[in-house]
Amino acid sequence: MNEFCCIACNATQSVDYAGFVCPSCGGNLDISYDYGAIDTNFGSGDGIFGYAPLLPVEGPDEPFPLVIGGTPLYEAQRLGESIGLKNLYLKDDTVNPSASIKDRASAIALQRAVEVGADTVAVASTGNAGSSTACLAAAMGLRALVIVPENAPVPKLTQSLAYGATVLAVRGTYDDAYDLCLNASQEFGWYNRSTGFNPFTREGKKTCSFEIWEQLGRVPDRVIVPTGDGNILSGIWKGWRDLHALGLIDRLPRIDCAQSDASAAISQAVEHARRGDTQPDWSTFKIDGVNAHTVADSISVDRPRDGLAAVKAVIESGGEAVTVSDDEILMAIRDIAGTSGIFAEPAAAAPWAAAKRMVREELIRSDEYIVCLVTGNGLKDVANAASIAGKPRTIDPTLDAVRESLEN
Repeated sequence: MNEFCCIACNATQSVDYAGFVCPSCGGNLDISYDYGAIDTNFGSGDGIFGYAPLLPVEGPDEPFPLVIGGTPLYEAQRLGESIGLKNLYLKDDTVNPSASIKDRASAIALQRAVEVGADTVAVASTGNAGSSTACLAAAMGLRALVIVPENAPVPKLTQSLAYGATVLAVRGTYDDAYDLCLNASQEFGWYNRSTGFNPFTREGKKTCSFEIWEQLGRVPDRVIVPTGDGNILSGIWKGWRDLHALGLIDRLPRIDCAQSDASAAISQAVEHARRGDTQPDWSTFKIDGVNAHTVADSISVDRPRDGLAAVKAVIESGGEAVTVSDDEILMAIRDIAGTSGIFAEPAAAAPWAAAKRMVREELIRSDEYIVCLVTGNGLKDVANAASIAGKPRTIDPTLDAVRESLEN
């Protein structure tokens, strides 16, 4: 780690800066590296900590208690062929310990908490970041407080509670939970792992790009990312920029933003940023909030907390910002499960729904190498998956009943 740099105003802070946001403008911070001094002999053999030279933590003295990362990249030939794509891949982060990509962020943020001497970590979450924080805190011997909106899916709340976290369900939105977590962390001295506010979360999520590069053996043309507060998307872009800065790749992929049209603050901001003939002044660029109400709870955000970094990532990479309906998202769950065997929660199915729309609008060539991120397991939100999965047929325990059911 070299220094902290503000994403909005570019002000820099030294590595010993103890804050989380820019002291000059309050913007989110990015972590930079001295790329010329980095040993590029790294790999994913130890999960995300196999990329230690490109991580901003010293790393655990002993093997990390859980294996984070090293998740599979599957070629989804049948799924791709259904809309004319020849080179479609699914990056399956549902196999992380808490069943979501958020474990990448939690591993780095909580390791940082240990290194600065914290014993209590807090997080605001729609569900996945909370269950991830609770999971890793349990494994690392830390106390965890998870603050969620009261309508968060029960399976995600159950995960957090089972891991032993204190779960506070707020009568309000994710944004209310986020603000409460920020204020409570300051009041009680907790280490705040919340997305966007904590720059170490982005550093964990970027490792997904490192793995895609190793597994695919090339740079994909596009990576389609489910997007709510923007932190996964900005992290994916950061990973590819790291590889490019090290000279390990000679080009960068497009990073596409997939959002519900009922939670589209970042997509709207990308459209706004592209209206002029010149690049926006990021130090004054504003992202308008929305009144989010999508079935994809993991990407349901009124005010995206890492929105500026995400908008910049889409613009800089030449990617698209695509919105899809809740119905398209729910159908995408069935598409993915029925052709690849991967069960995605609604937010994790949004990239496939976006890919279908991009094909219809002729934004993707059939021969492009495309990776859709599958960020969370469908068991985290069974109720919404059940709405499109259908119901079992109840029959008598006889062969005639089986035969009749199949014929009908």
